[in-house]
Amino acid sequence: MTATTPGPTSRIYFSQRLRLHYVDWGNPEAPPLLLVHGGRDHCRNWDWVAADLRRDWHVIAPDLRGHGDSQWSPDGNYSMAGYIYDLAQLIHQQGLAPVTIVAHSLGGNISLRYAGIYPEQVRKLVAIEGLGPSPKMQAERAKKTIDSRMRQWIDEQRGLSGRLPRRYASIEDAFKRMQEENKHLSPEQARHLTQHGVNQNEDGTYSWKFDNYVRAWAPYDMTNEDVEQLWSRISCPTLLIYGKESWASNPLDDGRIRHFAKAGAKVVSFEGAGHWVHHDRLDGFLAELRGFI
Repeated sequence: MTATTPGPTSRIYFSQRLRLHYVDWGNPEAPPLLLVHGGRDHCRNWDWVAADLRRDWHVIAPDLRGHGDSQWSPDGNYSMAGYIYDLAQLIHQQGLAPVTIVAHSLGGNISLRYAGIYPEQVRKLVAIEGLGPSPKMQAERAKKTIDSRMRQWIDEQRGLSGRLPRRYASIEDAFKRMQEENKHLSPEQARHLTQHGVNQNEDGTYSWKFDNYVRAWAPYDMTNEDVEQLWSRISCPTLLIYGKESWASNPLDDGRIRHFAKAGAKVVSFEGAGHWVHHDRLDGFLAELRGFI
């Protein structure tokens, strides 16, 4: 990315009455490529990837509901079903299928489930640390009864209802917070992500664009068995990417790779990378990605 790199066009689509935003990098005659960001992130975190691939692909990067420049959910609820519907609507409305998808974290979780629901709609799939909590974490969660999970969720919602978006006196302060979140980022990367990730408030301060309610995980979701069944239905070539310095559990180590037998999924781990592999090891990631898609 340079100051002279032409940027994308902002566009809007609607899903469940929500006004959702995405950016379109042009080249509509090329094969479609969707870039789906993770939680508390935004579509412009893909700019370096999109700039590299835009000559060969029609690159589209959406902002998830409650993130970036997409509308916040009026009731503060952010379910996986809603996120999946939004992705399905974008692909349906823009006639993108069969589409290649590259997704990170929460976006990977959404995209993997979508690919199991509509295997015929996905040409190839790359998920960066997108399988969600490890089996160990899932087992701990399963020990909690539904009343316990509901009470915890209600308490969390009440807490979030009183939590005002953090205000930074200057964009430099927000930039420093971005650097703290990921030590691998270069100053240029951190500044770019910050500039596209904040709004300026009326009093001149800055706040992150995402809705605080996206922090809360719903008290109920698809069962582990349901999710594993969706993974087993994925039929397109699938690449699962992990950073060796990340907290995420590698499916080769925890056994979840067995659910991707139909897709013949390949797992690639990167040295010197944490959770944001596409930022931490951009050149290596792009080389692996181009070879795969």
